[in-house]
Amino acid sequence: MNKITCIEDLRKVAKFKVPKMFYDYMDSGSFTEGTYRANTTDFDKLKFIQKVARDLSNRSIKGKLLGTEYAMPLALAPTGLTGMQRADGEILAAKAAEQFGVPFTLSTMSVCSIEDIVEHTTQPFWFQLYVMKDRDFMRRLIGRAKDAGCSALVLTLDLQVMGQRHKDIKNGLSTPPKPTLLNILDLARRPEWCWHMSKTKRRSFGNIVGHVTGVADMTSLASWTADQFDPQLNWNDIAWIKEAWDGPLILKGIMSPDDAVEAYKHGGDAIVVSNHGGRQLDGAPSSISALEPIIEALAQHNSNMEVYMDGGITQGQDILRAKALGADGVMIGRAFLYGLAAFGQAGVEKALKLLANELDVTMAFCGHTNLNDVDKSILLNPDTLKY
Repeated sequence: MNKITCIEDLRKVAKFKVPKMFYDYMDSGSFTEGTYRANTTDFDKLKFIQKVARDLSNRSIKGKLLGTEYAMPLALAPTGLTGMQRADGEILAAKAAEQFGVPFTLSTMSVCSIEDIVEHTTQPFWFQLYVMKDRDFMRRLIGRAKDAGCSALVLTLDLQVMGQRHKDIKNGLSTPPKPTLLNILDLARRPEWCWHMSKTKRRSFGNIVGHVTGVADMTSLASWTADQFDPQLNWNDIAWIKEAWDGPLILKGIMSPDDAVEAYKHGGDAIVVSNHGGRQLDGAPSSISALEPIIEALAQHNSNMEVYMDGGITQGQDILRAKALGADGVMIGRAFLYGLAAFGQAGVEKALKLLANELDVTMAFCGHTNLNDVDKSILLNPDTLKY
């Protein structure tokens, strides 16, 4: 672990340890994966202006999200099948986030359930909701999140239809893996993953199995989920979800200024500028390039919504770039998943420490000691990515 110096190191270890179908699920995009790659490479186009001879003592990278101060303005994004990257993965990631001092977001499509996270943590976490045709199930799921003391609901808006991810189709992705010859051979090469998985009872979608009539095993679950994502989702659905939740609401999947304004008009407390990690609409712009036009559009409406972004964040410098362009915070998915897959809870904590250190050091080189004072004056070419 002491030789791990960057998120890329964690990715390499994760690829070695995790079965191919689950690694590919984590580290891939839809169709040509052009948007998936742009999420990362577009960050590199933004160059910093180095400042010297500044007093750089007493630095702080703390930030507030929805009124709560965290170790840095970053949350662990909701990621499906986290518990297949490492046994009890959602529990381990939530514990790491709590230990470090940032929010964890549990996905509807998690392996560990809402109740599992409550049992193993002491701080409130965020819960992510998909809009499904079974509205009764959604209301009960929201109720479970309220009972668990979740401090925010993250409503994902960009999964009305499923993007085609070629690798998942070729790998025959399933939870748990089907006992085919290729899968058995692959699992034989991942003894650590198999050993951890043999020690847990959590191997299906914990928020769904046992909570939906007729869904009691993986076969019935697959049939149910295939038909559940609701293509009729529209802005009018926000009203009843807000009413049922009655708490801070974050709308995730915003990629256009018009949609950002709609999110504001429909009562969102925050939005996440996100293209689903390049896993939905291939050919869309990167999340970082969509950020500033969205912030400018909201400013014209005097919006007080917080604006976060995710997609392509692989180093602390990316967090600083997002803050410089006006983001209130960021969410990370793959960056923490690599750590989880590589070393469990300790790996997630390592990922967060790496990002925090890179953020702190880069901020100092740009002549700042408080992250909240950073703006786009630290960037040599801040308008490079505008579309």
